[in-house]
Amino acid sequence: MNRNFMAIFLSVLLLFNLLQTHQIHAAAMSDEELRILQDSLSIIELDREIARIEIQQEEAHRSANKLQLELEQKNEQIHRSREQAGKRLAAYYMGERESLMAAILSVNSLKDFFAVMDYYQIIAERDRDILDAYKSEYAGIKATKKKIDNLSIELAGMKENLLKQKARISELQDSVQGVLSASSDPEKLAALIRELGMYWENVGLYEVRRYFRELASAMADFPDFLQDHKESLTSDRSGYTLTVREEDLNSFLHGKSQLLKDMSFQFENGLIIAKGKRDSLELQLEGSYSVENDPENCIKFHVERLIFNGLELPDTTRNELEQDFDLGFYPKKIVPFVEATEAAISEGTLKVKLKLGL
Repeated sequence: MNRNFMAIFLSVLLLFNLLQTHQIHAAAMSDEELRILQDSLSIIELDREIARIEIQQEEAHRSANKLQLELEQKNEQIHRSREQAGKRLAAYYMGERESLMAAILSVNSLKDFFAVMDYYQIIAERDRDILDAYKSEYAGIKATKKKIDNLSIELAGMKENLLKQKARISELQDSVQGVLSASSDPEKLAALIRELGMYWENVGLYEVRRYFRELASAMADFPDFLQDHKESLTSDRSGYTLTVREEDLNSFLHGKSQLLKDMSFQFENGLIIAKGKRDSLELQLEGSYSVENDPENCIKFHVERLIFNGLELPDTTRNELEQDFDLGFYPKKIVPFVEATEAAISEGTLKVKLKLGL
């Protein structure tokens, strides 16, 4: 058993013992405890987001340095090509053109004439190759400069985001410290914070990502839904309507994954709400759908709220999960040659409007 595994095992074992005396669950907490745990969980996740941004920055800087070196090399290549092209053109216009013309006028036979023309053709093609190479290298320089400019914009955005998250953490840390200082039992609150941090980092985050992974896998098979519910697709003058009922979606998802059987999915006005409970973990996911056309037409799922054991996770966690796991679906995989134009959630029903796409 390696050292890392042993450390995780011992952490989880210790956590299990702690949970026997303090169940980390919002329903049994005071407002003070709930607030401080909410803030401390946000601090943990914002710390993780900052680490992720810093890694992205390092990768972007390495890419920028590589592109800068590539740009310098291309500049050297284009400088050499420019000199070669200049010499060839100067030689042609200042001497070789007259020599070739003299050679053509001095030929004594048709055979010699074609030999001179072949020679002229070889020179012309060589010059054209030099100029084409020059154009290609110049286009390469423009493309590389554009990449560097885009990367600079991306890095600036990362820096701004990093500063924003650090400011949020600082504010939350001040808030947590203020609550601890004013608490009648700061040791108990500090213990709860430690327990929550251990549970989230060793169990919670893994389990949340596991649920999202299973959901993404199931939604990738969403075209199978129509095979079992052909009546859900109806036609009208404007195209087609795909109607997904709440109970049918639950049946479909539960059939795709044993883990998802712990969850129930509800359609409310504008939102899809998923709730699940297993052992000491409770998860609630709220989201909405929108029609997206870039890079392709799809019904994209947006995570609006994510609640873990009664504690709401910050937007950075929601955004990361939304990027890492695709919970949307693609109409063309259900019915070829159609595009989604509207997705509307009402009580118990999701309706997707489809039109023929050319």
